[in-house]
Amino acid sequence: MDWKSFLLRPEPRQVPLEEFKKYTESWRRPADMEEEAVFRVWSTDEGPPSHSIPPHLAAKAAARLGPEAFEKVHERLMRAYFTENRNITDTKVLHELWENLGLAREVLEKADNPEMLKEIFAEHNEAINHGVNGVPAIRMEGVPGVLTGVQDEEVYRRLIRRALSV
Repeated sequence: MDWKSFLLRPEPRQVPLEEFKKYTESWRRPADMEEEAVFRVWSTDEGPPSHSIPPHLAAKAAARLGPEAFEKVHERLMRAYFTENRNITDTKVLHELWENLGLAREVLEKADNPEMLKEIFAEHNEAINHGVNGVPAIRMEGVPGVLTGVQDEEVYRRLIRRALSV
């Protein structure tokens, strides 16, 4: 499985906190579908993330360190956002999360470079060209189309069966 970038908010945009809190009510559905999923409706006064690029840059920087570092950073970003309601676009928050994982600070500081940004936008545009319009999105080799959004487990099983029959 390859994780690719898809920017839900490619441009910085401030969303009013109360509006964002209401939006996060939609997190209840995926939380109810999966026992291990831990989503929490935004309940802090910390401002919501303004755009998707900073956490994507952190994930790409971690990937440069290897798959294990990527997995750690990816999991930590998800938990910080969905469970702890932290603004993962805030540089201070990203540095704190990164350092708590014991990763070299200089790697994250070099993440804001044009090549990584180009890579993120190339993946984002590739996703759009495949019809992705949200997350999560799954595309399987040999199976036309993209499965977007949280689905019941049986939907994923059908997709896998279809891929295996090709």
